[in-house]
Amino acid sequence: MPGMSTSLRADNPLVVAAFHTAILHQFLLILAVGVGMALAWNLWFTFQLRRGGPAHLGGEAPARPGGPGAVVTSAEPPARRFLRVGFGLLWLLDGLLQMQASMPLGMPEGVVKPAELGSPGWIHRLVVAGTTVWTNHPVDVAAAVVWTQIGIGLALVLAPRGRWSRAAGLVSVGWGLVVWVAGEAFGGSFGHGQSWAFGLPGAVLFYAVAGGLLALPESAWRGRRLGRLVTGALGLFFVGMALLQAWPGRGFWVGRSARPGRLLAMVESMARTPQPHVLSGLLTAFAGFDAAHGWAVNVFLVVALAAVGLLLVSGVRPLVVAGALAAIPLCLATWVLVQDFGFLGGVGTDTNSMVPQLLLLWGGVVAVVRAPAGGGEPSFVSVRDVLGRPGRRSELLSPGVLARAALGALCGFVVLVGVVPMAVASANPNADPILSEALNGSPNQVDAPAPGFSLVDQRGRRVSLRSLRGKAVALTFLDPVCNSVCPVIAQAFRVADEMLGNEASRTVFVAIAANPIYRSVETIDAFDRAQHLVGVKNWLYLTGSVAQLSRAWNAYGIQVSVLSAGAMVAHSEVAYIIDPHGRMREILGDQTGTTSSARSSTAGIVADALRAALSS
Repeated sequence: MPGMSTSLRADNPLVVAAFHTAILHQFLLILAVGVGMALAWNLWFTFQLRRGGPAHLGGEAPARPGGPGAVVTSAEPPARRFLRVGFGLLWLLDGLLQMQASMPLGMPEGVVKPAELGSPGWIHRLVVAGTTVWTNHPVDVAAAVVWTQIGIGLALVLAPRGRWSRAAGLVSVGWGLVVWVAGEAFGGSFGHGQSWAFGLPGAVLFYAVAGGLLALPESAWRGRRLGRLVTGALGLFFVGMALLQAWPGRGFWVGRSARPGRLLAMVESMARTPQPHVLSGLLTAFAGFDAAHGWAVNVFLVVALAAVGLLLVSGVRPLVVAGALAAIPLCLATWVLVQDFGFLGGVGTDTNSMVPQLLLLWGGVVAVVRAPAGGGEPSFVSVRDVLGRPGRRSELLSPGVLARAALGALCGFVVLVGVVPMAVASANPNADPILSEALNGSPNQVDAPAPGFSLVDQRGRRVSLRSLRGKAVALTFLDPVCNSVCPVIAQAFRVADEMLGNEASRTVFVAIAANPIYRSVETIDAFDRAQHLVGVKNWLYLTGSVAQLSRAWNAYGIQVSVLSAGAMVAHSEVAYIIDPHGRMREILGDQTGTTSSARSSTAGIVADALRAALSS
């Protein structure tokens, strides 16, 4: 009994079009909110200006730093600004990469599953729980990821100080950990044969660490202690990666022997990624060099990682700077020759680990070598600062304070545009109908009288199509002894009944026996019990004589033939939607699949078609 194919190409035009449409609609929503905020700010600014000019613009009349009326705060620490802007731009880039057309359908297979290869079973189960949400709702979740990451990036870039800035850091920690666990399988940390050169311990973990640093009170950035902690921790990390790279028996000490070493296999795999020829040629050349000198390449990696790590751990400022400088060519060469920039091939979600690793390292170095600017200069003023100044509470309504608050709120709104649909999708176990439509095509729309029939149900009662007038009918044909696709169709009907909720009382789900041999009332009743359909009040499984069944099969174009094995039969797999007036409205062909996602999406299509029939 052939069922539908459950595989979809990552470039399926229906899903890609829906994905881009969702992003466009959400962008227009964000744009409308942003324009509304800008208009409101402009109106308030004009109102304040007409009231009395610069003196009413929040105390922003010209004044010398430190003079009467001036707002004096210290500048943002340089290291914090470096990390905030750097990782903000990375989040923005990652959000734009998530807009690639192949993301909705290509992410689980092309990114998540390779990341979890070789991981223990408990990680596999954890990752599957996350990818199931993406698989069931590819358009909604893929679009949600886009706006979540763009929102975080905007918040980091546009909010230099205060609570909005620290909140952006906290959000990047939370989202980074979610991606690290569900999207990177802990960065492959528990898999076999992982390496620093391959991206261990996962790029997004560095994002989360940077977010945690940005969420710290600004006082933590005063002095060099935080910088020393960051560079020292990264030094230990480099030393640990050197030991892991040097560990014997992991396949890194050979180029090509009986089979390619791990590094060579990785480079050859990346060379096959769709990309400009000049890049693939560079990778191919390095693969040839590693094949001939695998041992020497690994010696260089081990020594370089250990040297960088020891220099950073030393805590001596010149040595720390030397280690950070040495890390630049090492990381960039690995980024190009092994990781292949990380974002090529259509499903690249970020720049891989080298760029965020360098940003984090140099953020620590800047904190070590550059003390925060002292003295006072007119700079950022938070709402809390204003509230603490006697007699200046009116500044809360000044255009400057309101502009910063509006920018922060807009960034928060962008994040919510991503988070809210994702939360809704996570709570919905049923796959989106667009998956089934993408697999099988759109349902055929018709408007003609449905052929009549008169048969008996699983309880022996006479049922005709005319007797079902006043209710929308979902009709299909099932073999009661089938153990492959027919039970899946029946379960899809049962799920559709649950989806209809209160509207289910105005619908009937009907199956007609499609087996000329096994067609007794007892046989179809046994099928119902096996499929837990006995308690479904609006479920009817009809049968009759061979002549009666044949008339129904012929009327609806159902091809039935007994297989050579003798028991099950081959028959057409199709569902008909009939409105309460007895007119056929839709024909759903081959709407079944063996996966829960396909079954749920089929149920969604059937439920939607019944609702449309009820309103016709």
